[in-house]
Amino acid sequence: MLVHICCSVDSHYFLQRLRKDHPNERIVGYFYDPNIHPYSEFLLRFEDVKRSCEKLGIELICGEYDYEAWLGGTKGLEDEPEKGKRCEYCFDFRMKDSAKKALELGLSKITTTLLMSPKKDFSQLKKALDEAVAGSNLEAVAVDYRKNGGTSEQFILAKKDKLYHQNYCGCVFALKKQRDSQNLPQSELMSELHARALYGSIEARLELYKKVRECEARGEKFHLFRRRFLNYRLLRASVKFQNAVIPSYFVLYS
Repeated sequence: MLVHICCSVDSHYFLQRLRKDHPNERIVGYFYDPNIHPYSEFLLRFEDVKRSCEKLGIELICGEYDYEAWLGGTKGLEDEPEKGKRCEYCFDFRMKDSAKKALELGLSKITTTLLMSPKKDFSQLKKALDEAVAGSNLEAVAVDYRKNGGTSEQFILAKKDKLYHQNYCGCVFALKKQRDSQNLPQSELMSELHARALYGSIEARLELYKKVRECEARGEKFHLFRRRFLNYRLLRASVKFQNAVIPSYFVLYS
């Protein structure tokens, strides 16, 4: 069975339940999520999915990050709400590629860990799976593990295993809507010169979770703490002398 994976928080619990229900099935994880933006966030989520799959002993494949192809199909859907037509398109795009990969690998079934997400529409996902396997010998497996306390167990497990819990769905359109509603800038899309990781940035979290994997690989105990601090992004600045702008570089937090 090929399991399309969206993120570690959804996949970690889903894969354990799935393996329990299908003990004799070969399970292959497929991280195919070109909707995730920016690319650093894609890498961060894959890093933690890889970590989760290593813990569970699940085979994992990373799909191509064909963001331009995904983006091309969103024209006219930019302002769609969550669970709207843009989400339908996004599910269809990823499930069709997942079905193609399953056939390449000689697998007989496909499913997705998106079914575990409390913010996704189950009927939309089931429809996307069914349409992806239509005309093939593949079987779509749409199981709802959210029921009967599944969602609560999912988050307890994610916290216990210190998984990365993202704070937005993934696409740039959903990010914009979410940050606009919070009256916050889209700091996720800002980057520093010389590729330096800014405090509180996606790049900084990526470095953190790479260290987490390294600690676990060495069998070292560690703790993750949340720390509040004044975080800002310098949007515009200049240094002038006698009304002439001087070429300058502003050091972060200077």
